[in-house]
Amino acid sequence: MRSPVPLFLMHPVLFQIGSLLVPSYGACAALGVLLALGLAQITARRAGLDPVAGPRHAWNMLILAVFAALVTSRLLLVAMNFSDLRLHPRWLLAIAMVHHPLLAAVGIAGGIVAIFWYARWATLPLRAVADCLAAPIALAAAAEQLGTLLEGSGYGRGIASAGSWAVTYSNQLAARWSGVPLGVPLYPVQAYAAIGALLLAVLVYGSLFMRRRSGDATGIALIGAGALLFTTEIYRDWEGRGALFGNSVDIPQLIGLGLVLLGGLMLLDWRNKSTAGNAMAEKVSDV
Repeated sequence: MRSPVPLFLMHPVLFQIGSLLVPSYGACAALGVLLALGLAQITARRAGLDPVAGPRHAWNMLILAVFAALVTSRLLLVAMNFSDLRLHPRWLLAIAMVHHPLLAAVGIAGGIVAIFWYARWATLPLRAVADCLAAPIALAAAAEQLGTLLEGSGYGRGIASAGSWAVTYSNQLAARWSGVPLGVPLYPVQAYAAIGALLLAVLVYGSLFMRRRSGDATGIALIGAGALLFTTEIYRDWEGRGALFGNSVDIPQLIGLGLVLLGGLMLLDWRNKSTAGNAMAEKVSDV
């Protein structure tokens, strides 16, 4: 049986210039934002937004969503640790390195609210906005998950019989920033999530070129994201993720099931059902 091979790329610091540390996670997250901004310039037109103003709106919404996600998640972190930060103000410089499932959920919620607010303010069709941003967000998620792999956050469960697919971490910064156990073979679940998100981005992007209704790309994205979330959580360590029902499922998995259900509802052709219902009612009235 082959022993797990720790990859040299799995390092929380991308590079260092003097006392300045450039974290791998931050670099990958920034790359994801840039890739999402570029892709959104294409999907804005394919999703049915205005050919001229649509790309500009997509750019603004993504920037606003990123800012809102950062602010809401960091404010929550400060509120949760306010008493400690009062005693140690310098710790404020380190809060950008802290990652937690609750912070991620709050940040995502803040980003969604920001996008919704902007779309209403600019009087943009919500389904077209969702179709426009679905593939770019999936692409950004793929880059973000690559960052978590390098940093060690969102790490996988330990593997009893480790194979060559297992990963181990040995850097003390990885343990300090994310709590990942050192020297333990783990499932590379972040890599699974990154590959899945990338494939989902390709699938959703391709759906924009097919004959469709507004909102179909979003429905596909929600189903894919929910299924990916539910599946990857099987291999992810559940520490801090809210295990329920005798550790048989965690909160992110329930969220994944909700996303699948929501995506399925979006893909249902309610208009055709309504038309069929009206036709049936007319036949009954004629009789």
